[in-house]
Amino acid sequence: MKITSVESFIVDAGWRPWVFVKVETDEGIVGYGECSVSRAPFAVGGAIEDLKPLLLGTDPRAYEMRFWEMSRHAIAEPLGIRAKAIAGIELALLDIKARALGISVVELFGGPTRDKVRLYWSHCGTTRALYPEMGTPPIRTLRDISDLGKEVVRRGYTALKTNIVFPGDPARVHFDGFGGGQGRAVSTDQVASNSMLKHIETLIGTFREAVGPEVDICLDLNFNFKPESCMRIAKILEPYNLLWLEIDMYHPEALRQIKDSTSTKICTGENQIYMQDFLPYFQARCADVFMVDVAWMGFSQAKKVGDLAQIFEFNVAPHNYYSHLSTFISASLCAVLPNVRILEIDVDDVPLREELVTRLPEIKDGYVKIPTGPGWGTELREDVARKNPWHKPKARW
Repeated sequence: MKITSVESFIVDAGWRPWVFVKVETDEGIVGYGECSVSRAPFAVGGAIEDLKPLLLGTDPRAYEMRFWEMSRHAIAEPLGIRAKAIAGIELALLDIKARALGISVVELFGGPTRDKVRLYWSHCGTTRALYPEMGTPPIRTLRDISDLGKEVVRRGYTALKTNIVFPGDPARVHFDGFGGGQGRAVSTDQVASNSMLKHIETLIGTFREAVGPEVDICLDLNFNFKPESCMRIAKILEPYNLLWLEIDMYHPEALRQIKDSTSTKICTGENQIYMQDFLPYFQARCADVFMVDVAWMGFSQAKKVGDLAQIFEFNVAPHNYYSHLSTFISASLCAVLPNVRILEIDVDDVPLREELVTRLPEIKDGYVKIPTGPGWGTELREDVARKNPWHKPKARW
């Protein structure tokens, strides 16, 4: 079997792009991968084009060799854009290999260890605050936050994750760590003011009162604050028994300082890529749960990181705020690891998400069923992808 074509699709998903990879073979078997990134989709698409000459005419089933060939080609720039492009291609290669064998990727990697995995409702309130045109109820007041919390429970989810949402008309979300957005100047100091601390406590308190004591709550701080501010936030949130406080930070000792200061559990890792990146964080024991992003790492590399986490006695939680193809891929990872905490999914999303794949994830009572079909268990609908190309940035954070 030989690779005959490699193609990327950059799809308009409303407020951000989704990036897909299609690999074709001379035996008619096609594989799909996803490597969606909000801020540089055309760069990822270009990197896929750069890697194509290494792949044409080679055997897609030897995915490990193809990974190392692409990695050596990118040795001077091993992370970031190139890593994401490699991940999307590798995912498509695994889809091909499993389909050629008539099995799922889960079976290919020795699973399943479970038949379903628990979900948390991600960007809960965030999407509604920033994109009310999607048809979801607006977030104008704290009452709307409370109503959303009750909706989470009513719809069967037992965990949610939110960001620092400020209700209003219009509502806003604190994403200063990512830049101010068009026409909005922000500080680079990453300091939480007293009023910010008070608002965070009120926001999480409102969610906790709405969902009750049994539903888990996560708060994602992203890159918004320095350790000093993170420590103060973690301290004020201790009474609310968070599943985790999520912090992005490229310094394991800084994270360890935060973790040692509080009983609030810490999660990190979504921006790390390979084992050598995670190892110092594991060695520092600077978090309680580590996030892995299969769409940015690739499946085999995510599996290796998950196995390494198991050696250090950590749970992992896949980062997954992309299309349903990514949900099938991430659920497949959960099926082949013994140390999974929970899986992310966006509940509020564009209607196009339901049209882009041939099979939808089976979600019931806050759990998603592990895929059992050939490959990833679903396929990209190329006609839909081609009709909805991404043209320009639309993100508001």
